[in-house]
Amino acid sequence: MLRLFPLSLSAQYRSGGPPPHRCFVDGGSPSQRTGPGLHANNGFGVRVRRRALRGADVQPDTPSSRRDGDKPLHADAQQGEDGGVELLDSVRKLLLEDAEPGEEEQGQFPKRWAIVFLCFSAFLLCNMDRVNMSIAIMPMSVEYGWNPQTVGLIQSSFFWGYLLTQIAGGIWADKVGGKTVLGFGVIWWSVATALTPVAAKLGLPFLLIVRAFMGIGEGVAMPAMNNILSKWVPVSERSRSLALVYSGMYLGSVTGLAFSPFLIHKFGWPSVFYSFGSLGTVWFATWATKAYSTPLEDPGISSEEKKLIISQTTSGEPVTTIPWGVILSKPPVWALIACHFCHNWGTFILLTWMPTYYNQVLKFNLTESSLFCVLPWLTMAISANVGGWIADTLVSRGTSVTTVRKIMQSIGFLGPAFFLSQLSHIDSPALAVLCMACSQGTDAFSQSGLYSNHQDIGPRYAVII
Repeated sequence: MLRLFPLSLSAQYRSGGPPPHRCFVDGGSPSQRTGPGLHANNGFGVRVRRRALRGADVQPDTPSSRRDGDKPLHADAQQGEDGGVELLDSVRKLLLEDAEPGEEEQGQFPKRWAIVFLCFSAFLLCNMDRVNMSIAIMPMSVEYGWNPQTVGLIQSSFFWGYLLTQIAGGIWADKVGGKTVLGFGVIWWSVATALTPVAAKLGLPFLLIVRAFMGIGEGVAMPAMNNILSKWVPVSERSRSLALVYSGMYLGSVTGLAFSPFLIHKFGWPSVFYSFGSLGTVWFATWATKAYSTPLEDPGISSEEKKLIISQTTSGEPVTTIPWGVILSKPPVWALIACHFCHNWGTFILLTWMPTYYNQVLKFNLTESSLFCVLPWLTMAISANVGGWIADTLVSRGTSVTTVRKIMQSIGFLGPAFFLSQLSHIDSPALAVLCMACSQGTDAFSQSGLYSNHQDIGPRYAVII
C-alpha cells in the first residue's frame, strides 16, 4: 500500500519539440532501475533519476544519453553521470541565466508564494464552512427533533456532492485553468453555506440538497489547487507549499470550531452559516484580481522567478486527452488510491464526529466540545509544516523522493493507528484528548507523503490522479 513512487524530473530543452515528460519509476533504487511509464502522448517518457539537486537533477531521455542503440542508460552509469552533470549545468545556465534561486525574491515577495497563500486561505475557508455543521448540528437536532440516524444522513449528504466533482473538477481545471475552477468552487460552497439555515427551515430534503450542493463546490478545490501548484511551485519547494496549503484546512477546522459556539450562544445557530458563507466573497475578490493559473499568464511576475519556476515544473499546456487505460494500469496509482481511501476514512470520520464524541461520550458541553476539538487540528497544522520542511530538506540533501514519501506516509498511518487504538480503553477525558491530538499530529505527515505524491508520479495528470 505504501509503494509511492516518485517520478524523475527531466531538464527542459531550450529549443526543439515539446519538453520531455516525466514518468513512474519502478521500485528499488531510483538510480539503478527504470520502469514502464506513461509515454508521451500517452503522457510520460522514461527517465532515470541519478541524484537530487534541488529536486530536479536528472538525465534526459535523448539519443545521446544512450549507447549501443536501445541499451538502457544505467548500463553505462559512470559515463551517464558525468554527461548528466554537464548537461544539467548547461541547461541551468540557459534557463536561469546564472541566476541563483532566491535572487528573484529581492525587492518583491515571490509571486509563487502569494499563490500558495491564496490557496491556503481558500482551504481555510473550505474547512471553516465544513466543520460548522459539526457544531451547529447539536442545537439543530434539538430544535428539529432529529434522531442520530437523521444526523448521520445530514452529515453524509455533503459527501454526495463532494464525490461527484472530484474527477470532473480535475478535468475542468486542466481545460480552463485552476484559477477559474477554484474561484467557482469557493463562491459555490459559500452560497450553499449561507443558504443552509433557509433550507433547514424548509425541510429535511431541502437541507440534504443544499449540503450536497456545498459538497459539489468543495469537491473541485483539491484538484484545482493541485493544478495550480503543479504550474507554480518548483519541485524543491513542493512539500513545504503543499503542507502550508493543507495546514489551511486544519486551521480552518480550528477557526470554525472555536468561533461556532460563540456565534451560536450569542446570535443563534443560523449566524454561523451566514457569517462563514459571506467570507467567501471577500476571498474571491482578491483571487479574481491577484491570481493566475500559470506564471506565463502573470504580467507582474519577475523574469527571474518565471525562469526558475519553468525550469522545475511541468509544461503549462492544457491536457486535451487523458490516457485512462495507461494511468489505471500503474501500480503506483492504485497504491495512491488505497492510501487516500484509508487516510480519508479516518480523517473525515474525526472531522465529522469528533464534537459529538466529546459531547456524548466524554460528556463535555457544547463549548467544551468545540474547544477541545481545536487541539487536534491545531497540532495538525503545526506538524504538517514541520513534516513539509523535513521532507524538502531530505530531498535537497540527496535522499530519493521515493524514500522520503514512504517515511512521511508511514508516520502518517502508523501514528494515528497507535493513538486511536488507545481510545477504546481510556477513561480519562484528558488522555482521550491527548490521544486525539497525537493522532492528528502524526496524521499530518501524510501531506508530505501521499498528498505530495500525485505531482511526483504523474505531474502532467496530477489533478486527474
